[in-house]
Amino acid sequence: MNLKFSIHRMANLKEIRGRITSISSTMQITSAMKMVSAAKLKKATDAIVMLRPYSEKLQEIIANVSATTELEGVSTFTAEREVKKVLYIVVTSNKGLAGAFNSSVIKELNNVIGNTQHEVEILSVGKKVYDAVRRTRTVYDNQSAIFDGMSFQAVSNFMEHVMKDYKEEKFDKVFVIYNKFINAATQEVQTEQVLPIAMAEKQDDINTDYIFEPNAAEILNVLIPKSIKTQVYKAILDSIASEHGARMTAMHKATDNAEALRNELKIFYNKARQAAITNEILEIVSGAEALKNS
Repeated sequence: MNLKFSIHRMANLKEIRGRITSISSTMQITSAMKMVSAAKLKKATDAIVMLRPYSEKLQEIIANVSATTELEGVSTFTAEREVKKVLYIVVTSNKGLAGAFNSSVIKELNNVIGNTQHEVEILSVGKKVYDAVRRTRTVYDNQSAIFDGMSFQAVSNFMEHVMKDYKEEKFDKVFVIYNKFINAATQEVQTEQVLPIAMAEKQDDINTDYIFEPNAAEILNVLIPKSIKTQVYKAILDSIASEHGARMTAMHKATDNAEALRNELKIFYNKARQAAITNEILEIVSGAEALKNS
């Protein structure tokens, strides 16, 4: 009976040692992923911080020019029309292990679609959203590969097709859903209208001394498409920075949880080992006493 008990206890100790080793290996992986995400976050943060002033200034210029210009016939991208079909550009990541980063965007998409009566198509930027919608929704395009060579030109290429289809009235509104980067620990899901672009109303009493060369209408016809592409490009850069921040935070928490579990197992292992040693000593003493008495 005592022999069977000792063998069972030794098996438990071996199992605990195996779990401790396994958790230590997991900690090394999560810690490495945290450091990689921290390094990538710095680069992604620099990119979005540099782009935001340009994007805001571009919007300001368009607002100033449009405020002194008759907008009729200036651009098809500014005209409101009856909404029949809506395109959602949804930005997630290609990889997981980032906490609620992807699920929060998909949840927002489902909420938005659930509240609309219009026909909907999805342009997926990221494998996670593509996998979530490809069986239940109409996918207009899948641009998950854009992260392999992220650039303004890559975004511009697929947005050219979107704008062309909008001109041909295949869509009446276009929105982008993404995670806006606040800081490494905080991201906010945003839904922004891309098309038609919101323009400032014409003001007759505005006091400006702009001299337009060429005329204001031609300037707007160049700036508005650039602004649309920049808005989507900024959303994707925001999402990339948010992804690295979310993954860094998630891996930090995972490392802390693994360390706490490993420490608990070590305490349990030491207690079990001490109990096993005590039992073995008692068995040896009992055996010696039995031999002496015999």
